[in-house]
Amino acid sequence: MTWYRDLNRAEEAMPNMAEAKKYSSVDEYIAGQSPGVSAALERVRGYILEAAPDAEQLFNYDIPAFTLVKGGKREQQIMIAGYARHIGFYPHPTTIEAFAGELAPYKFAKGSVQFPLSRPMPGDLIIRMVRWRKDHLSH
Repeated sequence: MTWYRDLNRAEEAMPNMAEAKKYSSVDEYIAGQSPGVSAALERVRGYILEAAPDAEQLFNYDIPAFTLVKGGKREQQIMIAGYARHIGFYPHPTTIEAFAGELAPYKFAKGSVQFPLSRPMPGDLIIRMVRWRKDHLSH
C-alpha cells in the first residue's frame, strides 16, 4: 500500500497538475490538459490499451486508471497522470523492480516513473511493462 503514498506525494509536489479540476471521464481528463500533455497522455493510453485491449478505463485518485483484470482494484490497475513537464506512470512496485535497469534514464520511485515531455514516450517499454504486470496478475 505504500506505493500509493508515493503517488499522493507526487501529486502534492506538483501543484500545476490538472487535478484541481474534476473530470468525469478519462477522455475529459485528457482533453482538459495542455496540448503537449494531452498528446502524450493519448500516446500512453494507446500503449496501455495495445498491451491490455480489454482494460477498463476508470478513475482512481482523480486520475486515469486502467484495470488489468475484470473489476480490478487498485493493485490490479495501471494509472497515469499529466503534469507540466512529464507523464506520471504508476504500474505497481513489482513492475518498477522488474524494469529498474531499463528505467535508469528516467526519474522513478517505488511505484512510479516520470516520462518527461521533452522526450518521446517510450512505447515499447510501456507496452512491455503493462504486459508483464498483466501476466503476473494472472498467476
